[in-house]
Amino acid sequence: MLTLASDIDVLARFGRALADPIRCQILLALREAPARPSDLAEALEISRTRLSNHLACLRNCGLVVAVPVGRRTRYELFDPRLGHALDDLRTAVVAVAADRTCVEAEAEGCS
Repeated sequence: MLTLASDIDVLARFGRALADPIRCQILLALREAPARPSDLAEALEISRTRLSNHLACLRNCGLVVAVPVGRRTRYELFDPRLGHALDDLRTAVVAVAADRTCVEAEAEGCS
């Protein structure tokens, strides 16, 4: 069981980052490969301003880093293990979603 405040804080930050679908898309895109903001904005079909706000959130959560490349910036996951964690989490969530043993899931708002 997690008892250290720092462990709990880290997990809460990760949860806040994943709470937004656009940030999830960014993390999944960066799981594949580092990318420039302009490429991410185009791939996700969102404005650069909106992307910038989400990248700032992900940087503040410690999940992504901005790497200067000449006069441009490239974003990547802070640690390659985050990519593996995202894969594991996605696999687990999909498996749980497929298991409809909770017949009251929709009524409880957890479907």
